[in-house]
Amino acid sequence: MSTLVCFHAHPDDECLGSGGTIARASAEGHRVVLVVATDGAYGEAPGDLAPGESLVDRRFKELSSSAKVLGIARVEMLGYKDSGMTGWPQNADPQSFMRADVETAAQKLAAILLEERADAVTIYDWHGNYGHPDHIAVHKVGMRAAEIAGTPNIFQMTMNRDFFRNLRNAVMANPEMQHRKAMEDFDPDAPADDGNPIGEPDSVITHSVDVKKYCRQKRDAIGCHASQTSDTSFRLNMSEEVFAEVFGTEWFIKVGESGPARNRWLFE
Repeated sequence: MSTLVCFHAHPDDECLGSGGTIARASAEGHRVVLVVATDGAYGEAPGDLAPGESLVDRRFKELSSSAKVLGIARVEMLGYKDSGMTGWPQNADPQSFMRADVETAAQKLAAILLEERADAVTIYDWHGNYGHPDHIAVHKVGMRAAEIAGTPNIFQMTMNRDFFRNLRNAVMANPEMQHRKAMEDFDPDAPADDGNPIGEPDSVITHSVDVKKYCRQKRDAIGCHASQTSDTSFRLNMSEEVFAEVFGTEWFIKVGESGPARNRWLFE
């Protein structure tokens, strides 16, 4: 069996784009380690925080619950501050992850990769899927950490722009389609945070991972992050069938290989 280290930016990122892959790897007997770069302090703040409870406290509890659902064996926090969205004042905080020295942060992650003797690591594509500054930092730090540690397999998690374009077109063509309004507001070809469209085209993606069998766990893990309602409510309001259709595939670019996307598993 292998060890997979999944490097993510914030609590809840672990389940949104790779929750099915994590659940599948764990179910098949692989050891999965989750490393989260930031504290998620600038996510949505719920109105039911207890006296003395911070959003960081709440999000760590939610992260711990999600990790149990997905079968994650170990959770580590790198200890950086959330950078907020592009253009926010928090971007200037010297302790934010986007301001972190890449070499210093990479050494921290590399130490975990070496300790775990990781066979593979997942990070994000070159622009963090949608341009979030912390996601871009995950890409830079993750690539360097894998180089330091000599981790043999690097998988860049991405979003299949062509898939989501086709999905949106199909939904918009049917006035009776469920969640039509939400899809109307989502254009995968529109400029995202960094001015680029989301994800990557099918032509450069190497792995199209079928995780439909693990959608229940993925959905339950998303539900653990109840404080982040913009990330949870839309997905959890879907029927199980629609959820599996939309989120039952996860995409990766394996460094050193070329596309287009093929139905493959990380541990083939």
